[in-house]
Amino acid sequence: GKNVLIVYAHQEPKSLNGSLKRVAVEELSKQGCSVTVSDLYAMQFEPRATRNDIVGFLHNSSEFNYGVEAWEAYKRGSLSKDLIEEQKKVQEADLLIFQFPLYWFSMPAIMKGWMDRVLVQGFAHEFPNCYDSGLLKNKLALFSFTTGGSEEMYAKGGISGDIRYLLWPMQHGIMHFCGVKVLAPHICFAPEYVSEEKRKEMLTAWAQRLKTLWKEEPINCSPDWYFK
Repeated sequence: GKNVLIVYAHQEPKSLNGSLKRVAVEELSKQGCSVTVSDLYAMQFEPRATRNDIVGFLHNSSEFNYGVEAWEAYKRGSLSKDLIEEQKKVQEADLLIFQFPLYWFSMPAIMKGWMDRVLVQGFAHEFPNCYDSGLLKNKLALFSFTTGGSEEMYAKGGISGDIRYLLWPMQHGIMHFCGVKVLAPHICFAPEYVSEEKRKEMLTAWAQRLKTLWKEEPINCSPDWYFK
């Protein structure tokens, strides 16, 4: 069985995001996968990257540089306990699923904070080991999210532009940078504005996709996929 980590950012378990997360846990567990959920709001995950992330002394106490300090702390095993726990979950995972509502063309702050704090240099990337040679290169990631706007709004000629443009910083700038191969996103458009029936169909479609997920090929992680 494969190991799956779901990083989940929604305040309400009864939301569609909560239901999508639950469906993923159920379906993947049925397949014999070991599924771990980091429920960021329930954990009260700290999104801010601060001095508190480094236990003990600083590499350079005269001028605080978070990136350098986190890198040095990672090397000597002195990152804060919450970060070590999340990194262990990432390390063990074959697949990372990010489940969230789109906020302002991006992920919620609490999830961005997870990216900022967990994916430190030395753990997830270390120049020149980035992109195809990133340190997490044997893993897969999938972004599953809901939008406020309709599918038409996020089409190439739509008012919000092609949804793929928004995925460039998340899928390419974070995941691909760390070497992770990215599966096609799973997007539920405007669930608040559709019928209960349609929302049920969204959950069914997600369950169906999960049944054959391990047979999927990752997307071509090049600018062409996002901007062609």
